[in-house]
Amino acid sequence: MKYKILKGLDLAGLQVFDPVVRLCYGEEPQAQLRKIGQFIVIPVITFLLFLMFWDFAGPRHTTKSGEVPTPGVVLDAADGVLTFHQRETIKGEDLLLSGAKREAALAEVESRLTEVEPLAAAAADHLKNTEVAAREHLTASTAALNAAYRAKRLEYRDTAKARQAELTTLAASVINGTDADRLRLLAAVDADKAATARETAEIQTLRDERSALENAKYPPLIAARAESNALAEELQFLRKRRDFLTTENREIKVTAATTKLAELETQLATAPDAATAVKAAAAIQQQHEIIATLETSTYSKPWTLPAQIDRSVRCVLVGFIVASVIAIPFGILCGLSRIFMAAMTPLISLFKPVSPIVWLPIIFVIVGGFIPDPSDSAVLRFLDHIPGLAGMDVNPAFIASALTVTMCSLWPTLVNTAFGVAAIDKDHINVARVLRLGFFARLFKIVIPSALPLMFAGLRISLGVGWMVLIAGELLSSSEGIGKFVWDMFNNGSSQTFAQMFVVVFVVGFIGLLFDRIMIILQRLVAFDGGTTAI
Repeated sequence: MKYKILKGLDLAGLQVFDPVVRLCYGEEPQAQLRKIGQFIVIPVITFLLFLMFWDFAGPRHTTKSGEVPTPGVVLDAADGVLTFHQRETIKGEDLLLSGAKREAALAEVESRLTEVEPLAAAAADHLKNTEVAAREHLTASTAALNAAYRAKRLEYRDTAKARQAELTTLAASVINGTDADRLRLLAAVDADKAATARETAEIQTLRDERSALENAKYPPLIAARAESNALAEELQFLRKRRDFLTTENREIKVTAATTKLAELETQLATAPDAATAVKAAAAIQQQHEIIATLETSTYSKPWTLPAQIDRSVRCVLVGFIVASVIAIPFGILCGLSRIFMAAMTPLISLFKPVSPIVWLPIIFVIVGGFIPDPSDSAVLRFLDHIPGLAGMDVNPAFIASALTVTMCSLWPTLVNTAFGVAAIDKDHINVARVLRLGFFARLFKIVIPSALPLMFAGLRISLGVGWMVLIAGELLSSSEGIGKFVWDMFNNGSSQTFAQMFVVVFVVGFIGLLFDRIMIILQRLVAFDGGTTAI
């Protein structure tokens, strides 16, 4: 069992945990403890030190969006993002509930409302009282500074007037005076300027101290505001759920529309004249259309971060697959033919360094030429039926982002595939000639299998590059995804959205790490030498 676990860790590129497994089986405890300390404990301590530094330094730097959020604030923001997603999902489900399930959900909502409404009212009152207490606390804490500020202003105003009077007297003596009188006037002007600067600096210092006290956080107010906001948001959510389970519920709307249809049919059956019958028939036809629309209606759920993450992952995989389909055949041809390699080298050297910022507008314009009307496009309808893309609202921005990933990520795979094919052991080729294998047999039985390790190394790099490129692509193209989320949060400019941008940093990093681990596993599955492929 031990060796199966060790083999699995080796396959996943997680050899760092080998000492833990070996220690559990009692193999050289001291040596394993030393390795655990070196490869696990020290990195964990380093990460904790990073969090401590972040927690210390963050609040000490203020931006236009407020202080840099601490790890705790970012964690709360992540919880808020997840809560918003869950609530929007529940509202969509409530809209479609029917029968006993709808009644049970409605009873649950009503029960929770009776609990939350008094709590929300009490929290709002507590917030008002805390705001009054905060103002009183601020008044008390700034009273001494305000008194000192007013006293200094009066003192410096009087001294400034005295200096001006002295300057006026000295200036009058200069008219028929001596050089010494003029020198005294110049010295007095310099002294007045220096005194004014000193007094202004002292006044500004008092202002800064007062501003610091005014901007200082009052913990009870922060806690009261957070509690009140949380309960108010839950109350709003529960009331919206009640609407979706009653007046806005699809089943109830369809039932009401069906009842109205029966009334219209009765009016048609009892119509006294032709004009009334025509009017009733038209109303019946319109009511049938309303019922058909209601029966297929769903909740227009706003984009949430989890949904945008899902869309971004699918987008990068589309771009990565297209890049692989292009890069692998061309890489094989480059490896097999020096002439083809020579022909491709200028293109690779020219286009490989091009930034996604350059590719995206070009690709966006080109895609727009193929899809002039997104609302009536056969291409988009076809893509919407491909497994994995259905329901993703594929649009030109999605396609442009995916193709930008393709253009920026195909080069590592192409180059590595070419090197892998070119580096095949000549003995293998000679054996193929002896066996008189045809071109395709040689390709699929010798060339591609031998090149797989380097090919997958290129695929691993390409997927990492594609994931980094995608965020910038979505940000510029406004394609609903992680990049669009970051852009919206940036434009919002609040302290809450600033913290949510930090959440995205960790989300992007975790998904990138997951992609890398998956590619390491695939790479090691086709590796022949058992060499290390990851740290």
